[in-house]
Amino acid sequence: MPRHVLKLSDLAPDELREILQLARRIKENPAQYESAAHRRGLLLLFEKTSTRTALSYQSAIARLGGYSVVLEWHKTNYAITSVEYETQYVSRNCDVIMARVKSNRTLKTMADNSQVPVINGCDDQHHPSQALADFLTIAEVNGKLEGSTLCYVGVHNNVANSLIEGCAALGVRLLLVTPMANEQAVAAGVEARVADSGLIEHRDSLAEAAAEADFVYTDTWVDMEFFSDPAFEEEKRRRVELMQPFQLNRENLGGAQPWIMHDMPIHAGYEISADLVDSERSIIYQQAENRMWAQAALLLHLLGGKS
Repeated sequence: MPRHVLKLSDLAPDELREILQLARRIKENPAQYESAAHRRGLLLLFEKTSTRTALSYQSAIARLGGYSVVLEWHKTNYAITSVEYETQYVSRNCDVIMARVKSNRTLKTMADNSQVPVINGCDDQHHPSQALADFLTIAEVNGKLEGSTLCYVGVHNNVANSLIEGCAALGVRLLLVTPMANEQAVAAGVEARVADSGLIEHRDSLAEAAAEADFVYTDTWVDMEFFSDPAFEEEKRRRVELMQPFQLNRENLGGAQPWIMHDMPIHAGYEISADLVDSERSIIYQQAENRMWAQAALLLHLLGGKS
């Protein structure tokens, strides 16, 4: 049976550490790995739009000597037939599938019907591809994972779920400042499953959490597919009103100077102030670049390539 990564906890803690260590080795010496996935094929399937997921996965497999094929959901027969039928076919044409879809249910159906590993490139409950890059960045900047403290401020969403799973597995303390939540993300029940770790805590004040944190991480308040949708305007307004007091800005940091993280795309003036994006404490672009290196390591791990 193929090995799928639909959520970060599909990887054991030791596997996570091995993948992150491999990512650092690939980043430090990319030439050593330029044929590690020679002629292996990666299918990238997008139901949701993307910049980082599309570019980083294509770049990752190319740097390993493989190739990628990009399919947009609405331009394929996925849009007009059953997911299981299409997946049984497409999985015969590649070595790995990375799918960025709207529903976790869709992703599970793909995994159940695929002959090759399926990687979650983002759905409504999890974003393991992003979290791998996040933890790689924390390890680079802080020199360690275990014992680091991360504060996540924003909507409890798919990114928050993957951070919760990763922090519990890797010994990172996570402070959650999440005044609202996406129903689908909460339905995944991630926090309850890792409660025994003792590493996940809630805070009401961003300033108090930032004073304890090495890193403060934020994300969009409105999912990218709805940000400019007129039909979502009322909900967008409600979220902005609720979340504005929790914007990541210097005043709300209360004098703390943590490293600043954001998974992008950035909506400056909403979840983060523009001056923090390019500030001396921002590691946002390092974090974004690390999508490529972390995903190269994940691909190599699933393909059984050079370690």
